[in-house]
Amino acid sequence: MAQGIEASLETAPDGAASSRSVSSWVARNWMWLGVGGVLLVAGGFLLHQLMAWPPHEDETLALFVGRDSLPGVVEHVTRERGGAPLHFLLAWGVAHLGFGLGGLRILSAAFALGSLPLVAVLGRRLGGPLVGLVAAAIVAPSWLFLFHGVYGRMYSLFLFLSLACTLALLRALESGGRGRWALWVAASLAMVAAHPYGILLLAGQGVYVLLAARDRIREAILAGVAVLVLGIPFWLTDLVLAGRFDVGVGGGGEKLGGPGAVARYLWRSTGDATAGWWPVTLAVVAMAAVGLVLLRSKARLLVICLVGTTVAAFLVAKLGGSAAPESRHLIFLAPLLAIAVATTIARVARRSAAVAVVLVTMLVVAQVAWAWQRTPPLFEWEPDARQAARAEAEAWLARTSRPDDVLFGYEPLYLGAWEIGRGRFPTTVVPRADDRLALRVIERDVPLGRGVWVLDASERNNIKRRLEIEQRLPEPAAPFEARAFGPFLVLRTREPVVLPETYLYLSARALLVGRSLGIGDSDINLRTVVLAARELRGYGPSLRSRSSNSR
Repeated sequence: MAQGIEASLETAPDGAASSRSVSSWVARNWMWLGVGGVLLVAGGFLLHQLMAWPPHEDETLALFVGRDSLPGVVEHVTRERGGAPLHFLLAWGVAHLGFGLGGLRILSAAFALGSLPLVAVLGRRLGGPLVGLVAAAIVAPSWLFLFHGVYGRMYSLFLFLSLACTLALLRALESGGRGRWALWVAASLAMVAAHPYGILLLAGQGVYVLLAARDRIREAILAGVAVLVLGIPFWLTDLVLAGRFDVGVGGGGEKLGGPGAVARYLWRSTGDATAGWWPVTLAVVAMAAVGLVLLRSKARLLVICLVGTTVAAFLVAKLGGSAAPESRHLIFLAPLLAIAVATTIARVARRSAAVAVVLVTMLVVAQVAWAWQRTPPLFEWEPDARQAARAEAEAWLARTSRPDDVLFGYEPLYLGAWEIGRGRFPTTVVPRADDRLALRVIERDVPLGRGVWVLDASERNNIKRRLEIEQRLPEPAAPFEARAFGPFLVLRTREPVVLPETYLYLSARALLVGRSLGIGDSDINLRTVVLAARELRGYGPSLRSRSSNSR
């Protein structure tokens, strides 16, 4: 018995030491434990709901461009469509590895989840570990994060790279060195390759360096020049995109044409980054303002520079009627908003941890509720009847299409049919919202095969959404055949149309059916066809735009 007591006395210190070691490890890593919990919940949601939201035309666009050869993808993005190419290069990889929409969405979810630790790191640098944890917990349940975590348009990639770029800058300013500045250059180029709005973040970073880091100004200028020179291909593609959507400088455009319009846009974007009901948005803005004051001076200056430069750019920009600024375009500012709000909550936690927990819980619940209201299918899936009808329509298209058919618009039905038929499915797609590009496509692919159009009665922008559509033929009816699948009406010419003018005429007849059925996009699509027909006859705004030298 004496030996047992002695053994207990000998092992007790070891047990106490082990307990202290665990406690010490938890004390050092509690932020990452919390971020791990946030990642686990967010990852579970994104993977479980990965295919809940129906396929979208932008996802179809990405994969249909990506199914081309690598030189073809580069040609399409740099000379025809414009914009940031990295998204399309990733879609090329997905398509050529044999994956489809699911593969594209898995990539999107991976970049979204990868962004959460970066939010925490940025929050910790600017305000401390509690700020980092709370900021990650605020970003994760937002509509902006959840929706774009599954949406294969890769705004999550832009979020990830914008955070990486900002963190790389802070590290380079802190320690200097060629390696750290090279990392910032690489992150900057990747970011502007992911989205044209990356230039706004770079401009804000430049202002911050001028105001807060003059001791690093020489290194920063050299790195900035490297970005400007190496990024020339991206600036050129951005110019192509700006030309397509009538984007310039001078203010007063059809979209965001003044301070009031810009303020409303920022308000809506704040709501989508948190919760869009005005009392909640107002409370978030108030907490962010308080948090901005509480941040350390350099952290406060960084937030002001990044947000202020973006606001100033919108105030001087001229956005034409074709441009469509959405809250997703400002996803790179969402972490800054979350960090400012988290700073206020962290200060509250000093006085009462319970109150801070209640604030975070209330905000998270409001965010999830807003995301659910904003995009119900993200939580509820699309109706079973629509899923069944979509599958039937896709199978029919895959079975009956010819390789030379001409598809109008990047309809999601085409994506499903392509995933079934792959190499046998048509490759010619006429964009539905760009008359010059539409005309260029049909002139390039003469002689044209059969025309194909899809009308969807269940789209949100229709006059009245419904899950059944009338099987209606255009006038004259003789050139067409029609098949209805639940809410989807597929119109197709019986014979190849051969000539561009014939295709445009028959497109107008098909789209008039859409107008008569209350299809929301019919007017935009019809306008594209009419303008393309005018330009084909020589009455367009600029024949020069059709030459290969001006694309």
